[in-house]
Amino acid sequence: MEYGGVLPTDAPDPSIESEARLRSLDFPVFQLKPQPSLIRAPMVGFSESSGAAGQEELSVLLTYTLWKYPDDHSDPRNEIELDEQTRRSIEEEPPWGRPAWLIEQAQMFRYPMLWEAVRTARHASPDLELHSLAQQLVDHTNHVLMNTFREALGLPAGPSARDDWKARATAVTETSVNVDGRDRPAVQIDTDPLVYAVGFRVDRHVVCTSVLPRESLPFLDVSLTTYE
Repeated sequence: MEYGGVLPTDAPDPSIESEARLRSLDFPVFQLKPQPSLIRAPMVGFSESSGAAGQEELSVLLTYTLWKYPDDHSDPRNEIELDEQTRRSIEEEPPWGRPAWLIEQAQMFRYPMLWEAVRTARHASPDLELHSLAQQLVDHTNHVLMNTFREALGLPAGPSARDDWKARATAVTETSVNVDGRDRPAVQIDTDPLVYAVGFRVDRHVVCTSVLPRESLPFLDVSLTTYE
């Protein structure tokens, strides 16, 4: 329980509940292939919407920490440049303390983050246009761009009428992606200067998309595996 905006030191780790929910899902979820340069963030993201007939959409969102020098996590070259306020929030403990899991998670802000890099989305009654593989790849790409590259795109902190930065369906081309050790037909967006995106259809209801910062690509194997 939280009292007066202070999280007690014995507060339960919310990642335990999110991981349990992930394991309970009745459709396949995909992740980036396990590799030395990546650690999946402990908190799994979920996005869902419901209608009169019940749950219409459920998306699982996986975020990763990137290690450019994975053989030595203490190598300072792994760290990103932090502003003073962010550095203090990581290093300075409040008088009332913090749960151990929160202290550990805060340390990860020192390193590059692949925010919501993999999305597995299930639609109960998919719309042929709105939920096409190409459109879902575009939507995921724009979601990542808007939330992690605002400064690079020159977007203000608040709402903006600009949309010249957005990825378009015309940028989507055919490709293949390695999934569970074999190549599968896929689509990609390989024209955006900030991100690379790829996705494939699992079945009629489920689509997996991945959006990655271009600067991270030299350190990654862009392959996907089923979450077990």
